[in-house]
Amino acid sequence: MTEHAESAADEFPEPSGAGRVDVVGTAHVSEHSVREVESAIEDSEPDIVAVELDEGRYRQIKGETPDDLDASDLLRGNTVFQFLAYWMLSYIQTRLGDRFDIEPGADMKAGIDTAERLGLGVALVDRDIQTTVQRFWARLTAVEKLKLVGSLAAEMGPPLTVGLTVGAVFGGLFAVVAGAFGGPFIVPSGALSGVLPGGLGGTVEGLLDTLLLICVAAAGLGIPIAALLVQFRGEADVEEFDMEKLTDTDVVSAMMEEFRQFSPGGAEALIDERDAFIAHRLIALREAGYHVLAVVGAGHREGIENYLDNPETLPPMESLTGTEGGRRVSLYKLVGYGFGVVFLVFFGLLILGGASQAVLLELFVALVAVNAVLAGGLAKVAGAHWSSAAAAGAFGWLTSLFPLLAAGWFAGYVELRYISVNISDIATLNEILNDQESPVMDLVSRMRAVPLFRLILVVALTNVGSAIASYVVFPVLIPYISSDIGGMQGVSRLLWQGVHEGTQILVGVL
Repeated sequence: MTEHAESAADEFPEPSGAGRVDVVGTAHVSEHSVREVESAIEDSEPDIVAVELDEGRYRQIKGETPDDLDASDLLRGNTVFQFLAYWMLSYIQTRLGDRFDIEPGADMKAGIDTAERLGLGVALVDRDIQTTVQRFWARLTAVEKLKLVGSLAAEMGPPLTVGLTVGAVFGGLFAVVAGAFGGPFIVPSGALSGVLPGGLGGTVEGLLDTLLLICVAAAGLGIPIAALLVQFRGEADVEEFDMEKLTDTDVVSAMMEEFRQFSPGGAEALIDERDAFIAHRLIALREAGYHVLAVVGAGHREGIENYLDNPETLPPMESLTGTEGGRRVSLYKLVGYGFGVVFLVFFGLLILGGASQAVLLELFVALVAVNAVLAGGLAKVAGAHWSSAAAAGAFGWLTSLFPLLAAGWFAGYVELRYISVNISDIATLNEILNDQESPVMDLVSRMRAVPLFRLILVVALTNVGSAIASYVVFPVLIPYISSDIGGMQGVSRLLWQGVHEGTQILVGVL
């Protein structure tokens, strides 16, 4: 949605000529703030009530927002992670609302309802939430992003339980892959051959070794994750907040300063830029001769009032709108492109080295096959329909050669034929996370039933499967696939021959 001077709610009366702005700072989940907003509007009788909302959130409060989301946006680039940031912010507000038994955003709704009851104008003065979240995510460092996602994971249950569950999932994947190419790793080889008849001893031995390997991997990975989640949970709990004091300047300043220490860049996008954006809108109304009562979060009040008193310090409006690219080099993209180049160079050198078409075809088929099994398999684990899993398997190998074509996109687009994601899914996910009594696996199972979460899980696990296939399994399989040409020694010989031939061609061209 583009930023513009007027929104769907902006049907203003004639200006009274007063040309002033009064600001009321509220807590978005406080009943006290609701009463304060209603009283302020009734007492001051402004021309316009300005609320800290964009058009989308205004329509949602009014019950007019279409539930359908543009799910294709969730399948591209960093948008999945931006959704996680939005989900985290929404979850925090939901927890506070549940604690104090009030709907998040009730203060803004009170401002709108009171203005409409008194026949006043309503102005939507906040920046579009999608723009804010995109710019917020782009400003976070890699460590800050990890902390944000970790904080969300920490809310799913006790840290040790969550850590061991995650460890078991990835440990199981590691054990299956490792068991396919080696072992036994823990159970002594032949330990059960004399106890159980025939080949049953070897089978049981392999299963037992795999189970033990899963346990070891789960503990080795899960315990460090649990230790991190303890840090992510933080020391403060919403139970400790006194909502009657949350609009106090000193309390709000302390909270804003704490967030600024966590992420200076994130605070700039989430707080400072929005202060300036809202101030631009309010100053325009003031200059048009309107008496405006602005209802904003207490954390924005000081910044907005400073701009109202000193409008010459406002940054240009153009610098506050539109999406923003990441300021730092993306390690994820560098690694992805790096492996893509490695695969292209690998096959190119084999061709220059004189590898036969049969060898090249066998290697390529192996790359396609392992991608199909792992990408398609993990898509199915995520809850994808069979056709979506088939799409993941069919296009998984493209991720290896062309990193911009993530296999998860294909699986996600096919999955959208069967499910419809909507805004209410976020509220459903918040309700599930608020259930502190259910086991972690039960929470995960219920979250998988939410279409929006399942779509993101399908996309994510498909890409993970393709990455494992390309960067782990395929290199391990090369010695077995190339046995006809001497295994790895034969492959190395062809690669060096390719380097020699490539050098000769380059020298000849120069």
